Amino acid sequence: MNRKILLVFLVFGLVFGIAEETKSGWSWGGVPAVAYNSDNGFTYGIILQPFHYGDGSMYPDYLFSIYSELSRTTKGGGINKLFFDSKYLMPADIRVTSELSLLTEKLLPFYGYNGFESEYRAGFENEDSTDAYISRTYYRHAREQFRFTADFQKQILHPKVRGIFGLGFLNTTTGNVDVDDINDKADDETTPLPAISASNYLFEKYVSNGWIPADEADGGATNYLKLGLVYDTRDQEANPMSGMWTEALITLAPEFLGTETPYTQLTLTHRQYFTIIERDLSFAYRIGYQGNLSGQVPYYMLPFYQSSYKMEEGLGGSKSLRGILKNRIVGSATYFTNLEFRWKFFRTVVGGQNLYLALNGFTDLGQVITPFEIEGVALPEFSEEGLHIAYGAGFRIALNENFIVAIDYGMAKDPQDGNAGMYIGLGYLY
Repeated sequence: MNRKILLVFLVFGLVFGIAEETKSGWSWGGVPAVAYNSDNGFTYGIILQPFHYGDGSMYPDYLFSIYSELSRTTKGGGINKLFFDSKYLMPADIRVTSELSLLTEKLLPFYGYNGFESEYRAGFENEDSTDAYISRTYYRHAREQFRFTADFQKQILHPKVRGIFGLGFLNTTTGNVDVDDINDKADDETTPLPAISASNYLFEKYVSNGWIPADEADGGATNYLKLGLVYDTRDQEANPMSGMWTEALITLAPEFLGTETPYTQLTLTHRQYFTIIERDLSFAYRIGYQGNLSGQVPYYMLPFYQSSYKMEEGLGGSKSLRGILKNRIVGSATYFTNLEFRWKFFRTVVGGQNLYLALNGFTDLGQVITPFEIEGVALPEFSEEGLHIAYGAGFRIALNENFIVAIDYGMAKDPQDGNAGMYIGLGYLY
C-alpha cells in the first residue's frame, strides 16, 4: 500500500428502512469514510444510496436508486456527486442513468503515457529514499472537472438487447500542484515541497517538453454523444450468479458540440457470470477494450473508460486494476481483464433487512495496445510495454441485495506498477 495513506477507515454501513422483508418502499444506505494523507489532510464525508422498491413485486430489482457523495479534505479536495438510475420511471420502458458531479483533485496521480514505456520510481516520491527523493508530489498534478452525463436505453430487436443513446458535457481544468497552498498548510515537521520545475514535477516536465500539447495543458471542454448496443441476460444486477452483459459503444466528441479536441472512440466490454454452487459461489470475468476511431483523445480524457452504466477512471486503481497505481496505464488503445471468484458465506435477516457476507478473490490485468503519440514529438520510452498484473482479495457486506459495502486489497506484480492498494466503497466492480 502507498505509504502516504496513513489511515483508511470504514466505520459501518447502515440501512434505515420502512420496507418489510418483501422490500417495498424505501431502503436507505449510508457509508461514512475517513482517510488521511500527509498532503491532502483528512478526508471526511458520506455516501448515501437509497433504493426505492415500489410495491416489492420487482425485488431484488428496484424502482430507482439515487447515489450521492459529498466529501472534503482539509486541504481543498472534494467530491460532489449525484447519480440516478431507473428502469421504470420513464415511459416506454426506457432506462435512464445520469450523473451530475463536480470533482476537485489537488493531487491527482500522473505517471505519463503508455504504461511501462514511462518509468515509475517510487523513490522519487518517498521521503525515506536517501538518494532519489525529489518530492512527495512528483507524480501528481491538479484537476477539476464538472460533469453532466445522461444515458437512455431502450429494448430493440430482442428482449435482451437494448439500444443506448447518451450525452455528456464535461469541462476539465488541469495544472500543476498548488505548492504554495500545501506548504502554507503544512505543519512544522513536514518537509516543504519544492518549487514547480521540470525537474521537480513530472507533469511540468511533460508540459515543458511538449509531451502534453500546449493547447491541452490547461484542460478543456469535452462534449460527446454516445451510441451503442447492450446485450444483457444477468439474473440480477448487483451481484449476478449467471448470464452475461456485453456492450459495444461509440463515443463521438465532435467540434460542433463545443469539444476543443475532437475524437471518436470505440469501447467494447464483455462480462459473464457462472454459478459454481447455487446461491453461494460464482465466477465472474470482464474483458474490456477502448481505442480511437478518429482524432486524438486529449491527455486529460485518456484515463476515462466508457460504459452503458457510468463512466469510470482507469486503467489502474479501484475501478479497473486493483493494486496497480491509479491511471498508471493510459494510451490510445487499452485492454484489460478482471477474473473474480465470489463466495457468499453467511446469510441472515436483521431487523427485517436481508443481509449476506461475502469474500472475493481476484486477478486484474491490463495493457496499452496502441501507444499514445503526438505528431512530430518524440515521447520517452523507458521500457517495452507489457502486461500489467495485480491480484488480491476482498470482503462484502450486502443489505437487501443492492446496497453492498466493498473492501478490496490488491497487490501489483511489478514494482513499476506500485506496491499495493486498499479500496473501500460500494458494490462489486462489475
